[in-house]
Amino acid sequence: MNEILGYLGLGLMLALSGIGSCYGTTIAGNAAEGALKKNPSKSASYMILSALPATQGLYGFVAFLMSMGKDFTTEGPLMLGIGLGVGLVCMISGIRQGQVCANGIAGIAQGHDVQTNTMIYAALPEFYAILALVAALMV
Repeated sequence: MNEILGYLGLGLMLALSGIGSCYGTTIAGNAAEGALKKNPSKSASYMILSALPATQGLYGFVAFLMSMGKDFTTEGPLMLGIGLGVGLVCMISGIRQGQVCANGIAGIAQGHDVQTNTMIYAALPEFYAILALVAALMV
């Protein structure tokens, strides 16, 4: 039973963080598509901001890889907790970061110089995904 819980934790860690990045990049990408119609000269800025939420999926993947060597027969419930923790934090962080980036993309399309500020604001939810990864690696 413990082994099943461990593998479930690994799966959730990978899946939830990937889902968060998928949603986050899609939210920002949709904003970029709309912004391209208004101001196509800023496409590089849109692309950079659209890619930021992809990192949460990478954090989940790194935590997944680093957890592969654990003994699931004894640490299954622990791995379920770690997987849920990392997965949920990365999922919510990725979605919310995508929303921040989408608003920054809209601002850039309207002619405002907000790329640097948007990247700073986008780093705030990212910080919690990094904390989740670090915590998972410390266990």
